[in-house]
Amino acid sequence: MPRRPATRSRRAAVRDGWAATLAAVRALGPVALAGCGLPTPTRTVTIGLLHSQTGPVSISATPVRDAQIHAVEEINAGGGLLGRQIEFTAPDTRSRADLFPNRARRLLDGGAVALFGCWSTPSRKAVIPVVEEYRRLLFYGVPYEGNESSKYVVYGGQIPNQQVLPVLDWLQSAAGGLRRRLFVIGSDDLHGRTMTHVVRRALIDRALQFAGVTLVPLTAPVTADTVETIAASGADCVLSTLAGTPALALFSRLAEAGLDPRRLPVVSTTIGEDELRLLRPEVVAGHYAVSAYFQRDPGAANGEWIAGFRREFGFDRVTSDTMETGYSLLHLWAAAVRRAGSVATGAVLQALRDGVSFAGPGGRLAMDPATQHCAKPCRIGRIRTDRQFDVVHESSAPIPPDPYPALAFPGWSCDWTKEGVVRGAEVKLDGDL
Repeated sequence: MPRRPATRSRRAAVRDGWAATLAAVRALGPVALAGCGLPTPTRTVTIGLLHSQTGPVSISATPVRDAQIHAVEEINAGGGLLGRQIEFTAPDTRSRADLFPNRARRLLDGGAVALFGCWSTPSRKAVIPVVEEYRRLLFYGVPYEGNESSKYVVYGGQIPNQQVLPVLDWLQSAAGGLRRRLFVIGSDDLHGRTMTHVVRRALIDRALQFAGVTLVPLTAPVTADTVETIAASGADCVLSTLAGTPALALFSRLAEAGLDPRRLPVVSTTIGEDELRLLRPEVVAGHYAVSAYFQRDPGAANGEWIAGFRREFGFDRVTSDTMETGYSLLHLWAAAVRRAGSVATGAVLQALRDGVSFAGPGGRLAMDPATQHCAKPCRIGRIRTDRQFDVVHESSAPIPPDPYPALAFPGWSCDWTKEGVVRGAEVKLDGDL
């Protein structure tokens, strides 16, 4: 088949980095943006991709970057946006939350009209004050812990009421094995502590009981002692909210200890097809992941996306939930720009609130105007020996987002069409550990 013409963006931004990309932007003329005002007309529209391409998070973040580059190339091949081509800059944030604000400022000062990316909660938290200051949008596509909403963030990933709470129901059901004791392992950061808080509150008055928790620093290894702690707790299931390389190490350690996934299955909130390529099949087969999308999802749109992505990035590549969400979010932004007839933040946000949507590979994606999160389905997949997934549970419909579930954050709510975030009593997360 004929290849679509490649844009300068992928090769320049990824290969040459900051210097070449910023030089090109300067050559094309500055994009002057004041708050939500209209930019000076240029031949391109510039966006920023904030993804870690090195460090422990890169194994998950780099595939999302690739999926968003693919979306940019599709849009450009179709004529671009408002008669202009999209150009992106993709600096390496190196899995360091402290680098994200500086990178974000440089992107926005360089003319980026919107940002796409971040993976970890610390990185997202570091960028939010920047986009709020510049009044530009951040499109964040990773499942996260909730308990947050910003007027300048569009959240595309699952949150606990769409992911963790359905998993707890499934684990204590006959289909999930009638599990009775749950152990939680997560990253030792705000994400891990918040997820643990939500789980503990959700287990009150349930047949499924809390067996224990271990939080692991992102840069620390998952050790044999960690597995011994899990085994000694008497748990018959594990919920893992680990991200990056520790998420992979957990499966290896469990296999080394000889723990059978039929007796002690792990349900991961972060693992996907791309990460599984780094593990031997016998290490992970039989465990589970919860997601809104799996590569094996049926449907012509998914098949066409996978085929197109592989033509551009390699026929050995796989797709995953965060890749699908990142790809769909970029197309959703483009659809909002077309509807608004402008790249200005206020106009794009209004188009999103008016119901503009994108039919992505995993289903239709649209922003809930009250919370600025997206409705997402819940799917639980069992890992196969080919490191793909068999779906064993699926919600009957996409689940509306609730970033402040009352069982964990009483008194809190959000409605950006009215008063914004309503604050309840402060929640002390450390009291759960």
